[in-house]
Amino acid sequence: MPKLKETNLTIDLTALKHNFNVIKSHVSPSTQIMGVVKAFAYGTDSIVIGEKLIELGVSHLAVAYIEEGMRFRRRGINTPILVFYPQLEDLPKLIKYNLTPSIYNFRFLEKLIKGLKRRKIQKFPVHIKMNTGMNRLGFDLSDLASLKSILTNQVNVEVVGLFSHLSSAGNSEEVDFTKEQIKKFNTARHFFKKEITSNFIAHLANSSGTLSHPEATFDMVRAGIALYGYGNNSQEQLLLKPVASLTTVITQLREISPRASVGYDRNFKAQKDTTIATLPLGYADGISRIYGNGNAQVIIQGQKAPIVGNVCMDTLMVDVTGINCKEGDVVEVFGKQQSAIEFDIKAQSIPYELITRISRRVSRVFTE
Repeated sequence: MPKLKETNLTIDLTALKHNFNVIKSHVSPSTQIMGVVKAFAYGTDSIVIGEKLIELGVSHLAVAYIEEGMRFRRRGINTPILVFYPQLEDLPKLIKYNLTPSIYNFRFLEKLIKGLKRRKIQKFPVHIKMNTGMNRLGFDLSDLASLKSILTNQVNVEVVGLFSHLSSAGNSEEVDFTKEQIKKFNTARHFFKKEITSNFIAHLANSSGTLSHPEATFDMVRAGIALYGYGNNSQEQLLLKPVASLTTVITQLREISPRASVGYDRNFKAQKDTTIATLPLGYADGISRIYGNGNAQVIIQGQKAPIVGNVCMDTLMVDVTGINCKEGDVVEVFGKQQSAIEFDIKAQSIPYELITRISRRVSRVFTE
């Protein structure tokens, strides 16, 4: 077995299975599960995670861009793959690799039909994206008649899915808004069944929608952040296990005197005799500068050690005064002892951002 590097992102596939089963327990046996593996599977490893999710029973995978989907096809994975944000310039690749586009405006729909017609391709599968209140992407309810006019007068695309996105499903203060989104989606769903086609998969619920709003699960749910062990509220968090653990080591210990400074711009100045540990991890690895100067903490020998001074490109420093540690000791940034939420003690960001930013120069290690 090769020697592990000093800084590793350990991916626990058993935790992934646990989280998948949590999602599965919240839907009916007939409801399909789409595994969202965009952004390198939320900063882990898209191929390894994707293959494991297929083994566990997902019916679909989802990515953000066409290039992400192409990696799976080159790997020989034939599972349906929904592309959330396909780009017009990549239409030839979309068609070549048989990826399923999310269609969210008339411009893309018309260009796709034209491209398929030119290639004499019929019944190319697509999912239609509806805007039910997120106001990011998607057709409005007022567009339904125009959609019917286009979709029922062509043979090149086949609507196999209809979906929308809940903006605040994990927020208990926005329950009424979520219910309104569900109502709007149902309106679109009934219209499609009556006026366009009855043979499609309706999906609305994301992770929080699945865990908090059973009435939003429909034919399929899209499991994203929950698969990787994070919820959007404390109740969801209790159900889940973080999949990724970021660990490193102490490369050097240093004793500094009162008034001595640490790091660029001297943003930390010791008030007393202080022990500083330097770690080989920085913003080039995904630990943003926002976490410097006491805004985040790591775990060493089971104790909390705050980051001091500015985070550097390849290193960061922590205060280990009073902690019985030595050079070479393992340091947990986030994982089993503290989650990505607990690492970010000042709530400067969200776990999505932290875990998806871990650089690929950080070695991935898989356990099961």
